[in-house]
Amino acid sequence: MTKIKNVHGNTLDRLGEAIVAGRYLPGTAIPPEPTLCEELGVSRTVIREAVKSLVAKGLLITGPKLGTRVLPSDGWNWFDPDVVAWQSKAGLTREFLRDVQDMRRIVEPAAVRLAAERATAPDVAAIEAAYEGMREAIEQGGDYVHHDLLFHQGLLRACHNRMLVQMSKALGALLRTAFEISTARPDGPASSLPMHRDVLDAVIARAPLRAEQAALKLIDSARDDIEAVLSSRRKLPSVVAPAQKLKGRAVTALAKEDTR
Repeated sequence: MTKIKNVHGNTLDRLGEAIVAGRYLPGTAIPPEPTLCEELGVSRTVIREAVKSLVAKGLLITGPKLGTRVLPSDGWNWFDPDVVAWQSKAGLTREFLRDVQDMRRIVEPAAVRLAAERATAPDVAAIEAAYEGMREAIEQGGDYVHHDLLFHQGLLRACHNRMLVQMSKALGALLRTAFEISTARPDGPASSLPMHRDVLDAVIARAPLRAEQAALKLIDSARDDIEAVLSSRRKLPSVVAPAQKLKGRAVTALAKEDTR
């Protein structure tokens, strides 16, 4: 279900999207309040609140004699779901996707290694449930990306490290971006499912090194899928819209029979 935003949320989105899309370039000032009020059809109070939010997200800076200027993208908060959504709407770049994959390769294998040492029975049950959701989405159809995200966030929570637990929340939009693209490849989810199972089995077996290696294999496979999708020049999925659901093997098989 799509969340309906209020006036502040819509204004924030419109300004954020404009900045991320390059309408206002780094180092330049955004239009003055009266101009933005007229352009967006909102009050000065709404504009000021939106600017405050964009400052907090690292997109803008304000100050005496400085005005309100756009900051370079290196300083933006890339763990903020809004920033990721705006980038997705503006167009995902190779650089952005490379950064996501680099971050995953650095963080996740080490986190999975910790999970293999520290995961509790409830942790394992939650990850197992997410895995079953992925399997059912492949077999019967459904939201594979949602369960894939729960799987990886469950692994981060199973580390029982407060900073990594917080990171699992922040990484949600970034991971979803990567999953949306990697699963856009035909049979991508089906081919990656056994690799997810290998990670889970290693965590259950309390085998840290095996878990770390399985996680690396899974991440590198996702990177290959993303590269293949990028090379095909097909339209990339957007994290702004709901995740595209799989049709499922059983559903696909029935559809084929109907056409005979």
